[in-house]
Amino acid sequence: MLSEHELERYTRQIMLFGEEGQLKLKQASVFIAGAGGLGCPVALYLAAAGVGHLRIVDKDVAERSNLNRQVLHWEQDIGKEKVISVEEKLLAVNPHIGVEAFCKVIDGSNVSELVGDSDLIVDAMDNYPARYLLNRTAHEKGIPLIHGAIRGFDGQATTVVPGKSACLSCIFPCEPPSEVFPVVGVTPGIIGMIQANEVIKYLTGAGDLLTDRLLIWNGMSSEMETLRFGRRCDCEICGSAAGKI
Repeated sequence: MLSEHELERYTRQIMLFGEEGQLKLKQASVFIAGAGGLGCPVALYLAAAGVGHLRIVDKDVAERSNLNRQVLHWEQDIGKEKVISVEEKLLAVNPHIGVEAFCKVIDGSNVSELVGDSDLIVDAMDNYPARYLLNRTAHEKGIPLIHGAIRGFDGQATTVVPGKSACLSCIFPCEPPSEVFPVVGVTPGIIGMIQANEVIKYLTGAGDLLTDRLLIWNGMSSEMETLRFGRRCDCEICGSAAGKI
């Protein structure tokens, strides 16, 4: 049940989706892959919304070059493990939630264990090999994947629901070239909040998800559009031949 303090804290949300919806958030567990530019706003807004359990994984420590965009890491956190820095801030924002922090590299040997029994996965990574791994894991576990990516003033987001929508490999069958890319801090803020919004909608059953749609944000023109896509029959993850020899 929701405590008196929680009922007061979430009054404006309860006006939207009722105590039942708020309780669904409290009972949910969300896996956030990455504690950087995208992971920080995702984690912050899910914590503020009252998502009951957050599992956060990142292998890095906070650096000064992160501070223009990774808003939960501050000057005094330089040299600290990012997941610990994020955990401290989230519990200060909302003491009613639980946070698990893992300073690890996500790879094929540990991804399933790290995700555990989470209700969904948030892709807040900065490289496509890790994204493809999360996409595969989401399908193996039958849980949604909320994807986000950014570069410069631009960003994108989509939601994958296994068995109901196309997957990340359908949109990006080939891995883009790896690069160290420029980024202005507001871009991951915008995309991260869209990802958090998708999580909240999925958990409460509110609104329409970004399934089979890729949201594109152009920060230079302040324009947003969505591109529709469908499942590829030859997709090795969700296509008709997936898992067949």
